[in-house]
Amino acid sequence: MNRKKILVVDDNLVITKTLSMKLESAGYQVIAATDGSEAATAARKEKPDLILLDISFPEPGVGGGVQWDGFKIIDWFRRLEEAKNVPVIVITAGEPEKYKSQSLSKGAIAFFQKPIDTKELIDVIGKTLNSGSKVASV
Repeated sequence: MNRKKILVVDDNLVITKTLSMKLESAGYQVIAATDGSEAATAARKEKPDLILLDISFPEPGVGGGVQWDGFKIIDWFRRLEEAKNVPVIVITAGEPEKYKSQSLSKGAIAFFQKPIDTKELIDVIGKTLNSGSKVASV
């Protein structure tokens, strides 16, 4: 059986682990990334069928690095051949009135506020992956 792959991009390991367990129990293969660099690498290597993406990421620590946010990561995905057409669902604890319209205008197919209703999320994922078309935003 060829299970659909979902890339979960979130710096919170508790959320990543919880979502991974719920998605795997729903029959999906899960790949996790904690920042934009890991997400771009995973997208190239794993070629996910769908991406769950947080918006907020911590500032780089000692030594600097790229300051990622979900919108920059979406921009990166749209430039990657392996991810440019992959549906993205935004998951965030940030203010919905601040992030929802920006997420959808960047091409996200849905927006979920944390804490996430995983039953509803899995339903949207299933509809998206089974229809091959965009699902109305949540």
